[in-house]
Amino acid sequence: MILKPTIKRSLENKFAAQPQAKLGAGSPTGRLEACMDRVITHIRQMIEYLLMFSLLMMVVINFADVTGRHLFNHPIFGIQDLTEHLMAVVVFCGLPLVTMAGTHLTVDLFDKLTQSSGMRWWKQVITLLMTVILCLISWTFLQSALEAHSIADVSPELRLPRAPLYLLMACSAVLSALGLLYISYYPSAKAQANLPSSSGGEL
Repeated sequence: MILKPTIKRSLENKFAAQPQAKLGAGSPTGRLEACMDRVITHIRQMIEYLLMFSLLMMVVINFADVTGRHLFNHPIFGIQDLTEHLMAVVVFCGLPLVTMAGTHLTVDLFDKLTQSSGMRWWKQVITLLMTVILCLISWTFLQSALEAHSIADVSPELRLPRAPLYLLMACSAVLSALGLLYISYYPSAKAQANLPSSSGGEL
């Protein structure tokens, strides 16, 4: 909740504010860039709505559970299963949003070294490494989803299926990897990115 305004401002700087006069806007490349910007904006908005809805539901059901437990001695059955699934949805909806906004936590111990002209390649290496790691995370969750589907894995109380949750995690990691490549290498994303030289939350 604390990072939400920062993430939203960063995302709006990247994708929402389109320049009026865009170089080569009538060319096929310009139309492709505009189309990609619209698609990414729609995807970002859908993820935001899902995150907000999941967070709202988690607050409501926990409030109802605490009220019922202490006032009526009747807690909500399966509250642990619901909270567990909703928390996973919130976390993995936030992952692509934070990645596309460039607001992951960073440590600025070596900024003077890595921002020199001779170390520009370092950022490209880190971007590719992060992309590979996110793809590996996605592959791991995809394997877990297939396994959970094959054995009909469910939660202990409400017997909610695990496979869709693992599939959501896999999709989140894939979107994060694609978003990272987009903001790092796509010309329009670079032009719209209005972030400080050391983006993210610094430590």
